[in-house]
Amino acid sequence: MESEKLIEGRSLNREKTFGEKLFFQRQLLVMSLPLILYLILFSYVPVWGWTMAFQNYKPARDFFSQEWVGMKWFIFLFTDKGFLRVLRNTVAMSFINMALGYITAIVFALLLNELKSVRFKRVIQTVSYLPHFLSWIIVTGLVATMLSVENGAINDFLMALRIIKEPILFLSEPKYFWGIVGFTYVWKEVGWNTIIYLAAIAGIDPALYEAAQIDGCSRYQKMWFITLPGIRSTIIIMMIMSIGHILDAGFELQYLLKNGLIQDVAETIDIYVIKYGIENFNYSLATAAGMFKNVVNISLIFIANNLAKRFGEDRLI
Repeated sequence: MESEKLIEGRSLNREKTFGEKLFFQRQLLVMSLPLILYLILFSYVPVWGWTMAFQNYKPARDFFSQEWVGMKWFIFLFTDKGFLRVLRNTVAMSFINMALGYITAIVFALLLNELKSVRFKRVIQTVSYLPHFLSWIIVTGLVATMLSVENGAINDFLMALRIIKEPILFLSEPKYFWGIVGFTYVWKEVGWNTIIYLAAIAGIDPALYEAAQIDGCSRYQKMWFITLPGIRSTIIIMMIMSIGHILDAGFELQYLLKNGLIQDVAETIDIYVIKYGIENFNYSLATAAGMFKNVVNISLIFIANNLAKRFGEDRLI
């Protein structure tokens, strides 16, 4: 009898096979089937188009009639001074956007959490979220108007404070462009980016703040020793995700604000792809550039994730 019970206990405690797990979770699989089909159709099937990067692609020919050129277009990318300049611009603006957006979102979330008036806090949140819902067309129009030489609010304000004596051509000076892009991104997205941090802060046990209050901690000390450690895992996860977009500096803002005077510092990889793929009909080169960007972004996610794992931090995967 004891041996039979032991065998039954082992059979109950044994790990289920993959087929058994699928059977017991069949309702969840049926519910997720539309999403799986969506991902396959729009995320994996288009990967077939990457073959154009290894061809001298001609739209009028079928797949088997295309001329295969191997790594020709990738070699061209890394020997083309234009692409290297575009790569520099993309990485620089991505770092600026990531650093400014990442830091300001955390700081803004901490400051909002310290507001005692719930009504005032909601008003600030609403006002900060609103720019996120504006299209980049409207945002670039506002930026161009604010920075214009004639009746531009920024120039008028600086001249009223006697910081400058004459208007500055902000959108004609290359040295200002990256800063304009960075601050515009922060203004548009900082409120939206704080949502995840505010949600993480809401999950911190209030008893920790009460104990700190009893111990005589100031609001700054509670922020530094309770709030920040409490959202540390969220900060790490968001950092890993941000690193995975290091070559996604943007397209609309740069494309709409650039002109002939600042073109050398305004073009990004996305603009490069549009330029060669649509304007010059070089689909193979455009595909190679886009493929390079995606492979680098995915590789950086895995590298950042493994580094977080090595240092004992929370990781994305």
